[in-house]
Amino acid sequence: MPDISKVLIANRGEIAVRVIRSCKHLGIKTVAVYSEPDSSMPHVLLADEAVHIGEAASSASYLVTDKIIGAAKKTGADAIHPGYGFLSENASFAKRCREEGIIFIGPSPEAIEAMGDKTKARELMEKHGVPLPPGTASALKDIAEAESVAERIGYPVMIKAAAGGGGKGMRIVHRKEDFTSSIRTAKSEAMSAFGDDRVYVEKYLENPRHIEFQIMADTHGNVLHFFDRECSVQRRHQKVVEEAPSPFLDNTMRQDMAAVAVKVAKSCGYTGAGTVEFLADKHRNFYFLEMNTRLQVEHPVTESITGYDLVELQIKVAEGKKLEISQDDLFIKGHAIECRICAEDPAENFMPSTGYLKRFSPPSGIGVRVDEGIESNRTVSINYDPLLAKLITYGKDRDQAIRRMKTALEEFEVDGCKTTIPFCHFTMKHPVFQSGNYDTHFIGQYYKPAQLIQENGDDNIDSAAILAAALIAANSSKSHMDLAKSESNGHGSNANGSLWWTKRVR
Repeated sequence: MPDISKVLIANRGEIAVRVIRSCKHLGIKTVAVYSEPDSSMPHVLLADEAVHIGEAASSASYLVTDKIIGAAKKTGADAIHPGYGFLSENASFAKRCREEGIIFIGPSPEAIEAMGDKTKARELMEKHGVPLPPGTASALKDIAEAESVAERIGYPVMIKAAAGGGGKGMRIVHRKEDFTSSIRTAKSEAMSAFGDDRVYVEKYLENPRHIEFQIMADTHGNVLHFFDRECSVQRRHQKVVEEAPSPFLDNTMRQDMAAVAVKVAKSCGYTGAGTVEFLADKHRNFYFLEMNTRLQVEHPVTESITGYDLVELQIKVAEGKKLEISQDDLFIKGHAIECRICAEDPAENFMPSTGYLKRFSPPSGIGVRVDEGIESNRTVSINYDPLLAKLITYGKDRDQAIRRMKTALEEFEVDGCKTTIPFCHFTMKHPVFQSGNYDTHFIGQYYKPAQLIQENGDDNIDSAAILAAALIAANSSKSHMDLAKSESNGHGSNANGSLWWTKRVR
């Protein structure tokens, strides 16, 4: 394949900015696409060219294949990077790129299809001897069969959508009496989210840990792993905090899981960047969960501990180049943690939060990296994923990475919408997280929204106290209310929903 000269990024926000920066380092021209409300977003301003592709709804813009392909042809882009989400794991889109003579910076349509369908992936893994949780490899035919499987493997069980991901179409069932209603709900949700109501059942593991391995494969048969990431801090089966390497793994278990991850990639003729995800139980048994056929949100922690730019490697593999490194060249150095800064209210079950960002000021410093896709004086919309930025800290060891993260979170200023910053700080300070002995139940077991401010001590401005003071002042006199507002100086909670976490006043 010829060298890529211009890349269209079929995405928005922080991942679009991230890809554009790597392209610039390689001397490759970039094209951004944008919906109506994204016309002045950072990824549009940073790219060499930009093409308007529709209205706010992603179904009218970022998910329309014809518009993306049309933008690539209009600008002469010879490659498309899909980022993650949107069309990144759409086999039909990857195939369309191939038909149009446009390089798709990702795996083949066949590999996407093989791993995108969870039951087909399980069948393939079973064929290659990859460990799977007890359950069904294929989609269930009817409720009677599902009940029989659940009885055989024993409760609790997990119902999962065959075409699913992101926690949609997923249900944990602890009792036989709840099974039928749960499977109907899961099938309905799966149909709504994916247009496919097929589900399968597997054993729900005790105290599971979500551990994944980063894979990179070229078109010459070379498959490398870039070690592991721990992703067990989750809400609604979606990740919030990730770290690399996993504090749970010893060298033997790490090598065993890495070997399986490489086997998984080879089983489907994989090329490019991918992630093999596992669940590990308290007895240190591990099982294949799924393979994500794209770059992951949490890829920066892997870059931090290995020193390699994964987007750059993706592009070189897409050009047909052979990986210039071997497995022996890769090793873990230090520790990295990522906190997802999302426009969500952690005090209200992480519900989406919107608003006009009067201030968005990320931290900086030694060992601090911020991948952001928004800036001050921009509006956070309900139309897209709530991820505003990713905050990554690196240290010589895990303790240093945690300390740097706590400081960086304290210095992160956002005014205009609620974010996950307070929850991330809660996590960094919690002794269970600090010990490394946590699992996917961390939020359910330890996180109590009402105790968030108390847990954080003096490290934040107490919005509840500010609000209470304002109400008391209002009852006294309007002048007192005005004084309270002026003295708050924009920090804490206000009438338009501004963040109740900003940089501590010193």
